[in-house]
Amino acid sequence: MEREEFAARVQDIREQLYRTAYGYLGNAHDSLEAVDEAVYQGFRARKKIRQPEFFTTWMTRILIHVCYRELKRRTRQQEVPMEEQGAEDYDGLPLREAIERLPEELRQVIVLRYFTGLTQTETAQALEIPQGTVVTRQRRALALLRVELEEDV
Repeated sequence: MEREEFAARVQDIREQLYRTAYGYLGNAHDSLEAVDEAVYQGFRARKKIRQPEFFTTWMTRILIHVCYRELKRRTRQQEVPMEEQGAEDYDGLPLREAIERLPEELRQVIVLRYFTGLTQTETAQALEIPQGTVVTRQRRALALLRVELEEDV
């Protein structure tokens, strides 16, 4: 893939990548940093993409790895928990808090499906799991969110 094609395709999905990063990291600054890092890594590896029709899924997968590294770094440095960060970094909406409390495997599916807008097939490809597993995790996550949010009302 040539530079110009890569740049054009990244530009088309940049907002989607940001929403994904924000879903994982919870604040604007880290999300922008993660997107920039993922684009940089994708650019360096652009010649290795085997199926250009899966470019969005490929870039999303790179971004997820970048987000995981950032989350591990936060854990190692024992940063302030998200609940204690300022409102400018993380909105304290009940839905956001409920999503944060989901198990990681369920949270991944919700972030990719609803905050990023990937289809079930694209989500399965990005997470490298069967599509049926995505459906099951999505259903279970939505049920847990429904119960938790009804308790808050």
